[in-house]
Amino acid sequence: MARQNNALTPVLHRLRRPLTLTWAGLIAERIVRAFWPLWSLVAAFAGAMMLGLHEVLSFEILWSVIVLALIAVVAASVIGVRQFNWPRRSEAMARMDAALPGHPLAALADSQAIGADDPASEALWQAHQKRMAERAATAKAVEPDLKLSNRDPFGLRYVALLGLVVALLFGSIWRVGSVGQMGAGPGAALASGPAWEGWVEPPSYTGLPSLYLSDIDTRITAPEGSRITIRLYGEVGALSVSETVSNRTDGLGAATDPSQSFDIVQDGDLTIDGPGGRSWKVSAVRDVPPRVELMPEGARTNYDGQMSQPFRAIDDYAVVSGTASFTLHLPHVARDHGLRIDPEAREPIVLDLPMPIAGNRAVFSETLIENLSEHPWAHLPVTMQMTVVDAKGQVGTSEIIELDLPARRFFDPLAAAIIEQRRDLLWSKGNGPRVSQVLKAISYNPEPGLFRKDSAYLKMRVIISDLDKKVRAASLNDEARDEIAQAMWDLALLLEDGDIGDALERMRAAQDRLNEAMKNGASNEEIARLMQELRDATQDYLRQKSQQAQRDNNTDQRGQTPQDFMEMSQDDINDMMERIQELMEQGRFAEAQQALEEFQEMMENMQVTEGAGGNSPGREAMEGLADTLRQQQGLSDQAFRDLQEQFNPGAQAGESQGNQGRNGGQGQGQSHEGQNGQGEGQGTQQGREGTPQQGGQGSLADRQEALRRELERQRGNLPGMGGEAGENARRSLERADDAMRGAEQALRDQDLAGALDNQSEAMDALRDGMKNMGEALAQEQNPNGQGEAFSQLGESGSDPLGRNNGNGSQTGGDQRGLPDQDVYGRARELLDEIRRRTGESARPEIERNYLQRLLDRF
Repeated sequence: MARQNNALTPVLHRLRRPLTLTWAGLIAERIVRAFWPLWSLVAAFAGAMMLGLHEVLSFEILWSVIVLALIAVVAASVIGVRQFNWPRRSEAMARMDAALPGHPLAALADSQAIGADDPASEALWQAHQKRMAERAATAKAVEPDLKLSNRDPFGLRYVALLGLVVALLFGSIWRVGSVGQMGAGPGAALASGPAWEGWVEPPSYTGLPSLYLSDIDTRITAPEGSRITIRLYGEVGALSVSETVSNRTDGLGAATDPSQSFDIVQDGDLTIDGPGGRSWKVSAVRDVPPRVELMPEGARTNYDGQMSQPFRAIDDYAVVSGTASFTLHLPHVARDHGLRIDPEAREPIVLDLPMPIAGNRAVFSETLIENLSEHPWAHLPVTMQMTVVDAKGQVGTSEIIELDLPARRFFDPLAAAIIEQRRDLLWSKGNGPRVSQVLKAISYNPEPGLFRKDSAYLKMRVIISDLDKKVRAASLNDEARDEIAQAMWDLALLLEDGDIGDALERMRAAQDRLNEAMKNGASNEEIARLMQELRDATQDYLRQKSQQAQRDNNTDQRGQTPQDFMEMSQDDINDMMERIQELMEQGRFAEAQQALEEFQEMMENMQVTEGAGGNSPGREAMEGLADTLRQQQGLSDQAFRDLQEQFNPGAQAGESQGNQGRNGGQGQGQSHEGQNGQGEGQGTQQGREGTPQQGGQGSLADRQEALRRELERQRGNLPGMGGEAGENARRSLERADDAMRGAEQALRDQDLAGALDNQSEAMDALRDGMKNMGEALAQEQNPNGQGEAFSQLGESGSDPLGRNNGNGSQTGGDQRGLPDQDVYGRARELLDEIRRRTGESARPEIERNYLQRLLDRF
């Protein structure tokens, strides 16, 4: 035994700290296992009392619950005491020894049983003891096992703890003290003394926090409608409440009621009388009705009749909705022709005002955008008034303004006449016979050119026939009238916009509209719109003439000497158009009409020559960059679809349908022209060495790398370009290369949002490079800047107006993507859709951040 003490005692002396910690862990472990039901019961009971459970229970039920809780606490305490066994230090040493390999502490406590007299055996034993001592010296404190899952499989202890945490956050510890006052008699109440608590809750729509009366000194400022709640504790009658803020006359309780609630409707006083009482001056902040102001300086009407009316809304807290109402101003209507008879009753036009999707709605500015061209009141005097509503239900209105209902204007005389008769028919069904007679007079023996297409004349006859039948049969009801009115609208659009496939006829139609606009005194906006139509029609005409010259191989030019030509640059054509527009805006219509006739004669007699460059290196370089731009657009579209699918699986089939057939459809290098663009892009792509096949199975990063290498090859084969434009082209292509490199790295890092940003920058740089390259090539061909306007109008050059032709694939920087559609309307629709998706909180944050960057950019 002495030998044992000699071996173990020094080790235990060194292990005193870990042994003590292990022993303390054993104590904690046994306390938790024995008394967890006790502290769970205490936590549950305390949480219920702090949340005021005793205030909603009757006296009998409350004290029954208290008695049962006390019995349960006593039983849990007794069971815990019986289960608890104070651990000995030997148990702590045994647990520590069990955690060590080989149980070194037990080995050190052993003594040599045999061979004590044998020196070899004695040496072996000493070596064994030494090794065990070294192993014991590495002992550490053993963590206690505090898990109770096997003893509490339902997690009741966590339920009790959660209730206590909720009570601490939302309850009051002072409520526990009121338990003894309930039915305890006046003696207990007097012993504890009276107490009170109270708070002010502003209306929820204000977003203001609650105020505790104990934290307020002498003045309370709160919005009207705020609710004051006061609780009195102690002997009934010791405290009382008096107030002059609620203006109550009915349903008043006693001033000493333990619980009182009332609303603030006016300024006044609030007093709690009694021991520890307080008094406050209450100021009721009135909720001012919302206001809405029209902003006439920003009001405008587009050429297609779309109205834009800015407005500004103001409220104390938030405007929740609004409307704009248009009412026919009958006294100001010119009652002639079809408007002589009384109109049919119609409800006012009510449009919902746009509200901010996110952000502050207390003060904001928005724009009401609507097209009312098809309404019966189009161009008639109306009154407009805007109305906004706040969360309290208060209504604010703007001033009433008088205006003609904004709508589309028709410059074709026949289309304008049909629209006028449509208005008369919608004004009253009693105008049916008159409208039929007028339409018959218009269409009887029409002059040549009145109906540009036979289909328009046939539609007119069908409308007249249907209207006659309805009038004779006295069956012209609202539904039939509306169908005929819709047919008249469609016919007017056909006559106004036309269905002209021939470029020359379209250009003549645009010039006729300009002439009609000058006669009718059109506004500057309408003149600008019609001039843009003329520019587009002229561009199409010149492109057709160029293609015809290529097909005929310039046979119409042979035999003519240079002096037979009058060379014109693109600047000359632009200057002529701008001069015509300037004359019209200045009201000098006679001079403008003469200039327009000269322009028309010049364009009709124009002969277009093709440049002598043939398949020049400059043109080949432009074609290569056009292919690269198309393929980069395809990669960008595919990356965006992958981003949507990554964070919103299953949404691509629905929300990404709008991308089908768009630029780069499904990553195949498609253009905006759908299948044609696809065939062209792929055909050129297959015929170009080194161009990546975007339809392959490689990853987006690999395809991006291949496209970047193709751009490097193209940069190395660029033709010699001097001047500032050539240097700008090289810098732009270098910037595109860097952006592609960044997109490639982002794709490899699975950062789709960052890749999309870099791809967008690469496309912008490519467009800039192509534009600068075209300018540089044009300068080299004509250093004086006065080159022929009709040269280099081939497959990839510039048209006479200086816009990149781009092979019909949307590669030109200035070319319009939807020549026969309302591109501005489409842009608004896309922006509205991006805003809608940005406001959807269910979408992944990375996608919403990308959409927000799009909004910030455009």
